[in-house]
Amino acid sequence: MLLTTLPHRLLAFLLLLTASSSMLYAQAIPVEVRQEANGSWQLYRGGQPYYVKGAGGSGNLDALVAAGGNSVRTWSIADARKILDEAHARGLTVMVGLWMGQERQGFDYSDPWAVEDQMRAFRDQIREIKDHPAILCYGVGNEVDLFYSDFNVWDATEEVCAMIHEEDPNHPTVVVTAGIDEAEIQLIQERAPSVDIMGFNTYGDVRIVSRVVDRAGWVGPYMVTEWGTDGHWEVPKTDWGVPIERTGTQKENDYRDRFAEYIASDAEQCVGSYVFLWGQKQETTPTWYGMFLEDGTPTARVDAMADAWDSPPANRAPKIETFTLGGVEPYASLRVRPGASVDVALAVRDPEGKGVDLTWELLPESTDIRAGGDAEARPEALNLNIDPSESGGFRFRAPRGKGPYRLFVYARDDSGKAVSANFPFYVE
Repeated sequence: MLLTTLPHRLLAFLLLLTASSSMLYAQAIPVEVRQEANGSWQLYRGGQPYYVKGAGGSGNLDALVAAGGNSVRTWSIADARKILDEAHARGLTVMVGLWMGQERQGFDYSDPWAVEDQMRAFRDQIREIKDHPAILCYGVGNEVDLFYSDFNVWDATEEVCAMIHEEDPNHPTVVVTAGIDEAEIQLIQERAPSVDIMGFNTYGDVRIVSRVVDRAGWVGPYMVTEWGTDGHWEVPKTDWGVPIERTGTQKENDYRDRFAEYIASDAEQCVGSYVFLWGQKQETTPTWYGMFLEDGTPTARVDAMADAWDSPPANRAPKIETFTLGGVEPYASLRVRPGASVDVALAVRDPEGKGVDLTWELLPESTDIRAGGDAEARPEALNLNIDPSESGGFRFRAPRGKGPYRLFVYARDDSGKAVSANFPFYVE
């Protein structure tokens, strides 16, 4: 009704503008996988070689561009148009995720009706977005092999990949597995030949990806679709059984070194990667995987990727050199008495020689631990009573309630960078 009351020239202009906007996103940029004359694999986008310098997550896109990244990964097709538009406006591409139902969450791949309904929904979604120029590839499923027993999932994966080739021949398919397993790679090759690129979510085992790929007989291209520091299931634990998190500075070194040594070094089959997580989430702790703090502050791991992607930052995050409680490091499994005074010593420096602001937080150990990255509840912070100590550090009063806790520190510089660490301890 409103449009009919507008002057004819204005109405015509608005209609033309709408049509122009639609046309802007109506032309796909073809992406293909090629094997070069020397046997190596390479992605080509719009006819030009394209190495994926990607991050998992759809936020903080300006920071990704500044760090030298060129692609983002999503896990589902929800809000795909919005994410694709935002990425395209910044010259980024998107690995569009198709969230396939998981057996561990109740999906039955022996139910043909459920499989068909899922396929029909994917087909409709592909038809809606396939011509968007920001699409790089499709991530078909994510860790559908986590705690599974029904191999029919790979038949369904094949059907989805074949459908994508039919509906959208301009963009390749990537299957994403939980970790890397030789027998599973062989199973996927057998059951899902329409998979163009293997994708592996792997952390500590990123060190062995190329070797396992070779042993499994996969001669095509692959991506490391999630990677970072060691996962919470891969690290040493305290004697009461909780994982010990590496400091933000140690993680910074992990990210930088692992990219150079285990990802970029395989120029024959690895066509890129998506570092995890370009954002923040609660998973075991609020700081384990997120490369940003909860308030959006970039951490030292962003600096590491900027270095890896040949865009070194002008300002770097602070560095934590030592962090002890009661004179010991986290691996000592510190136990204290209820209400005891605990000495804290922290050595942190700013690479530019500027001041650093510290924030402390005391959390009970998380009890909401889930699998596969499922959403977890963040523990509520406790009151933290701090007293200065003669050594220049400080003391805090341990909680009076028995159980496991963590003391967190967040060090921020005046240029908007941060680094964090935490120390687990037990009140007896």
